[in-house]
Amino acid sequence: MQGGSLSDWLFSLSVPATAVGTILVMLTGAGIGRLVRRAQMRKAQREEKESEPSVAQEGYLLAGALGLLGLLLAFSFGMVLNRYEARRELVTTEANAIGTAYLRSQLLDEPYRTRLSKLLIAYTENRINLASSGGTDSPYVATNDHMLTEIWATVKASRESALAHGLTTALLMTFNEVIDLDTERKVAWELRVPVEVIFLLLAYLAVTAAVVGHQVDGPRGRRAAFLLFGMVGLSVAVITDLNRPMTGHSRESQKAMLMLLASLKAQPPQVFDQVDSSSSVAGRQQ
Repeated sequence: MQGGSLSDWLFSLSVPATAVGTILVMLTGAGIGRLVRRAQMRKAQREEKESEPSVAQEGYLLAGALGLLGLLLAFSFGMVLNRYEARRELVTTEANAIGTAYLRSQLLDEPYRTRLSKLLIAYTENRINLASSGGTDSPYVATNDHMLTEIWATVKASRESALAHGLTTALLMTFNEVIDLDTERKVAWELRVPVEVIFLLLAYLAVTAAVVGHQVDGPRGRRAAFLLFGMVGLSVAVITDLNRPMTGHSRESQKAMLMLLASLKAQPPQVFDQVDSSSSVAGRQQ
């Protein structure tokens, strides 16, 4: 994502700082709107003109501004929520792909079966650590890429065994899927709402706050405006948190990968030899 130093600074702010900053921006906009209203009232008094006929029109303007603000917030929230759901689904998809690769590896001859089994267990554990590390520049990335190289080298070395068991196509397809999902999850971790949308939202927040400050009068109106600004700040904080896949609090759950890791560790290659051993014993007894 492009955007320069200003966007980098914006995305480096903490979630609470973003919420407080949003409220301050809206308070500043409301203050400017209030100053404009006072200037207009002084001018109207000097010119001895009545301002009541424009009240209804200004009310429509305020309602329209608040309605459009709601649409922009809903649009932004929908973008980050859809990307969060996509990341969550990728976790389950990757867990299924690694599990399938592990099971198909059990059909290979030694030493490829044991080596691939160990590599897949270590790879799964590293993937969980990578997703929880808080950044794609963590040391787990280098370990992840090195493991993928080792996995593919072992798959390549096992081609004769795979061919003998008729597994060549199935084996290649499942390990290709594991590698493809690695790229998909890395890309998903980097995807954010375009910085232009963020700046547009902030600019519109300031303009809407100015309209509110211009129209709202009296203690009750100011309290309602403060409540509105607080709710908007909270909404922007949630959007900001969801917009930070690797550093926010609302990260995708790794439960599917954790369940897979526990299952792989509980099923070493020797477990899948039980039926073969039983069949051999039965054959010898006959």
